[in-house]
Amino acid sequence: MNILITGIHGFVGSNLIMALCEHHTLYGLDIISPEKKGVVRTFLWEDIETTSFPMQRLPHFDAIIHLAGKAHDTKNQSAAQVYFDINTGLTRRIFDFFLESAARKFIFFSSVKAAADSVVGDILRENVIPTPVGPYGESKIAAEDYIKEHFVLSDTFSVNKGKMFSFKEEIVRYSDKQVYILRPCMIHGPGNKGNLNLLYNVVKKGIPWPLGDFENKRSFTSIDNLCYVVEGLLTKDVASGIYHMGDDEALSTNELIALMCEAMGKKPHIWKMNRKMMEGCAGLGTLLHLPLNIERLRKLTENYVVSNEKIKSALGIDRMPVCATDGIRKTIKSFEE
Repeated sequence: MNILITGIHGFVGSNLIMALCEHHTLYGLDIISPEKKGVVRTFLWEDIETTSFPMQRLPHFDAIIHLAGKAHDTKNQSAAQVYFDINTGLTRRIFDFFLESAARKFIFFSSVKAAADSVVGDILRENVIPTPVGPYGESKIAAEDYIKEHFVLSDTFSVNKGKMFSFKEEIVRYSDKQVYILRPCMIHGPGNKGNLNLLYNVVKKGIPWPLGDFENKRSFTSIDNLCYVVEGLLTKDVASGIYHMGDDEALSTNELIALMCEAMGKKPHIWKMNRKMMEGCAGLGTLLHLPLNIERLRKLTENYVVSNEKIKSALGIDRMPVCATDGIRKTIKSFEE
């Protein structure tokens, strides 16, 4: 397949290129266009404007994967416009291009944060009513809404802000296209210097973890599992729709710390400080603007478990190829390199 990938220079883009380049011809779309191994050519965003760059001069694309976006979640409303310009604006541009192109498949990387900032109940599924908090999640759900306003997803056919879709012409026009909104939870892997790396550096310094009394569970997404799912969406006949993405098993922060210490050959220092006392300290920290506050304590100890049953059923598999602990171990080992 000829595949156009936006945001090829990011962590996920770089890994997808390595995973796909052997069997597919890859093109890039980014704000910069240096040569990249595995990519035939990288276009700039102005190159897909039909008014300035006629589409017939572009290669034929079979699929488009839209990764480009602004991450690093924040609730700072003063920065909101930047998130909407990038996460929503660029999605509109590339999706409009997809609809007018000959490409048959479109994969949009959204986020579970578009669905919910916190999980109410035991597990987050695709049928949740989206309640994003902050510019990141809000800009992602706005991008999703734009896609759903211009393309009928089979599993959201009858709902669009309380109204029935009336897209008969679009159904006929785009009947040969498939659109996937992928909502991964926290993605990790070698080369990713995110929150796991921050926790790793704390553990490496021998600093005790005082929140051992909080038994939380969180879902993660191994980059290897993510690449496997994208390959499946590209090559299999999967119905258009919204799909959550995560590893099969959820892990607690205590388990993460134990895995990190195991990789470093250290004994974990997990202190089970009284839960009520720690909550009181966080409340005081909020008043005094200290590092440990109520919001940070919630983020460190909350449950955020994401279901991957729908995507596994769509791909016809029972389990993801990489279990959660093996994926975390691989990421942790890369921190030592």
